[in-house]
Formats: sequence, structure tokens, C-alpha cells
Amino acid sequence: MKSVITSVILTAALCQGAWALPLDKLADKLADGIKDRPAIKLAVMEFPYTGGKNSEGPVVIQERLTTALAQNKKITLVERGLLKKVMGELNLQSSGTMDEETVKKLGKMLGADAVVAGTLNDLKETETEINARVVETETGKILAAASATVKKTWKDTAAVTVTRPVDYGSKPLVQVAVLLDTSNSMDGLINQARTQIWAIVNELVSAEKSGSKPVIEVALYEYGNSALSSESGWIRLVMPFTSDLDSLARELFALKTNGGDEYCGRVIMEAVDNLKWSTKSDVYKAIFIAGNEPFTQGPVSFQEAIAKAKSKNIFVNTIYCGSRQQGLAEQWKAGADLAGGDYANIDQSAQNYDIAAPQDDKISELSMKMNNTYVAYGASAAQNIKDKKALDSEVARVSGSSAMASRGAFKAMSPSIAAEESSWDVVSALESGSIKRSEIKKDQLPDELKKMDQKALDGYIDGKLAERKKIKEEITRLQAERKAYIAKKEKARASGGNTLDKAMIDTIHKQATQRGYKFK
Repeated sequence: MKSVITSVILTAALCQGAWALPLDKLADKLADGIKDRPAIKLAVMEFPYTGGKNSEGPVVIQERLTTALAQNKKITLVERGLLKKVMGELNLQSSGTMDEETVKKLGKMLGADAVVAGTLNDLKETETEINARVVETETGKILAAASATVKKTWKDTAAVTVTRPVDYGSKPLVQVAVLLDTSNSMDGLINQARTQIWAIVNELVSAEKSGSKPVIEVALYEYGNSALSSESGWIRLVMPFTSDLDSLARELFALKTNGGDEYCGRVIMEAVDNLKWSTKSDVYKAIFIAGNEPFTQGPVSFQEAIAKAKSKNIFVNTIYCGSRQQGLAEQWKAGADLAGGDYANIDQSAQNYDIAAPQDDKISELSMKMNNTYVAYGASAAQNIKDKKALDSEVARVSGSSAMASRGAFKAMSPSIAAEESSWDVVSALESGSIKRSEIKKDQLPDELKKMDQKALDGYIDGKLAERKKIKEEITRLQAERKAYIAKKEKARASGGNTLDKAMIDTIHKQATQRGYKFK
């Protein structure tokens, strides 16, 4: 019998007592889409947040949707314990999107005809919107789609539940965890991180391994901030590993500094123990920790934390915000040496750390035009498009044209962007192959497109696909010129103060090469 996946995308925040009816209706709509499949067997998975936020919500929705679907006597549900066991055997985490091969494996091992999976994405503090899709695993055909808005009754938590990493199959993977000191004196470091994050990930996007560009996952911790709890060691996981760099950027813009104790050993240990590191030996895995207090502070010895990182093939690289000699005296280089990592010092007070290139304005302009190629799909699409444009404006306002150009280049060149946007943008869904033209549901499109006949709709979508392709090609060409220009200017800057992007990029080049990556 054919297997089916229900990929349920939840964009919602639930308040006390008002969840049952919307979820019942959602379950009914999904069941209606598979009503011609009598005695179908479903496995309902957790629904994690799209940005990777830690919360009770993924399990709460899993349980509630299971309860709602169980009311339909024509549906048989897989026991949760069996699902968890099989997920572990396949080395999977609960995810809102899974490739076709993974879904087939799940269906076969569970004896299930369908798998229900999804993601959460809060619209505001008290409301969440749920979007759902049912996809036939044997053919990839979408069988049903539905949405609902519910109230939030669960809590978000800073506690980290360790689960298995995502398995990207044969695709090369890069995992980078950034640990930033956010104590009172570190405003310059945070500003550099906000400005330079796109330049850093663009270097990774330009890499290749076995002829393929890597999937890039970045995680973010802050430490040394007295606004955090003493029980946590003044440490907070801001963002677990995610390929959604927009969500990461929003969190960087939200960071605020406050005086505190900086426990380097403890934050490294937290990152090693609690992030979902790949177990594959050829993955480039690296921690970059930046700060300006002695590396020896805190209850966890940095030697113990780094030894554990090394046992997992994780490079630990240290970046001291101050003079090189002071960093040496405060053991930052000793930490890097233990893990086979790099030690660098940067001038966090540097103001003009961006190199303006003549291509910046044109790339920024093209990046803004790319926003006009979205074709909204599902109830959460309007908010997602609004968030994209708002982040563009914030990057332009705070970081300037150089950062805007780097962000535009990332949007055009990263292979993970289309996959991230495919749940709410038809163009991205078609680009990534997560949906076929024949599977597009008109009732999930904007009102003006619902009125079109099929020929007109196909023409409209084809126009947007062609427009985006042309924009991406032009940005890629300009970025190559921009990169060459900046490289020349970097030579002149080399005698000046080092900055976060340069320290990280130099290290990434050297270490990723050791894992088989090649840089253009």
C-alpha cells in the first residue's frame, strides 16, 4: 500500500482553552483529503519551530493533533513509542520537512500508510496559525492542505532537549556554533556580528565538496550577560542549529549587552553537549567563541570542555577582543591549541570594518527586487514575506550597503534558501522540488490568483520563476566581481586591526579544506 506523509506547517501561538475546535477542524480537513484511503495508518510526529526555538509546543501539538485524528474511526495511528524508536534508528530529528527517501523509509519501518509532520512559527505571543499538507510518499503528490488558528497554552523554554541531528543524506554539511560574550563591554563585538554574518556565511556558500554546495547550519549562544540567570551560568542558547539565517539575524539584532561573569569553559561544554552535532566524520564542525575576559573563569575547566569537543571532531576557535598579548596571557590561545583550532584577536572597537564595493548598491537593489518574485502560498505567507522585507530594511538601516550586498548575495546563492521558503512561497517550492506544478492548491493562493484560469496562473508563475532566475544570475555575477574587489582591499587592511569576519573566514578556509571542501 502506498505511504503518505502529512507535512503540517504550524505558524501559531496558542492561549488557554481554545485549541480543541480549530485542531478538530484541521484534522477533519486533512482526513477529508484522504477519505478515499479506508483504514489508513498514520504516524503523527512532533512539530518543531521553524527557527528551532526550544518549546513545549512541538510535543503539545503532536499530542493534540493525535487526539483529534483519533476521533476518526477510519484512521489508525502509530503508537508514539514505536515512532520515537524508529526515528532514533534512522538517525532523524522531528522535522517539518523530510525528503522523499526518508519518508519512504519511515513508512516502511512503521508499517504506516501516512506520516504527519510539521513545524511551528509564532505570529505573536498569543496566537498561532496552523498550515498542513498531506503528501503521498511514493509519488510526492500532495493529497490535502488545510490551515487553522489556535491559542497558545504551552511554554517556551531555554532548556535544550538533545535529539539526533538532521540527516542530509549525501549533501555536504557545515555546522558552525558562534558563542558571543554579551557583557557590558562587548557592544562592538555584537555590532560586528550583526554586520558581518552574511559575509561569513557567503564564504561557506562559495565552497564545494564532491561537486555540491554545502548545507550550512549555524547556532548562536550568548554568555556573560547578567540579565540571564545565575543558575544557567549567565548562558543562553539563542538559536540551535538552523539553516534559516534570517531567523538567526533577527536574534542578533535583538541581543543586548549587560555586565556579568564570562564562563568560557561552561558555554563551550553547553554547546558541545546540547547542540545536534552530526556524527559524520567528514562534516566540518566548528565552535567560534569570542570574548575579552580570562578563558579560565567559571566552574567548568576549559580543558575538560575542549577535550570533549575534540572527541566529537569539533574544532574550537577562540577570538579575543583586545590585544594579542593580553589574549595569550588570559589563556585564549591555549584553549584553541588544545582543540587544534585557531586563535585570533580582533579590534571590537573598529568602526569602519566594512569595505564598500562598487557593486554593493546594485546587488542591494536586485535583492529588494527578488522580494517581488514571491508567490504567497498558505495562510502564513503574508507574514513571512512581511518579515523578509522588514529584515532587509533593518539590515540596511543598521549595517549599511556592504552588509545589504552580502545578504543579497546569500539570498541568491545559498542552496538552502529555496528549501526554507518552500512552505509559503510557490516559486521557492518549485525551485526546491518540494512541490509539483500539478499539486499547487488554488485555495492556498492569494485571492487575485484564485480567480485566474490554469493557463493564466501558469503564465504568472512562469514569469516569476524567470524573473527570479535572472536576478539570481545577475547577483552571482556581481558578487564574483565584488569578492575580487574586496580581496584586493583586504591586503591594504591587513596591517590594520583584525575584525570578526576576517578572523572567522581565515579559519573557515583552513579548517573546511581539511574536511575536503574547496573554495572558489
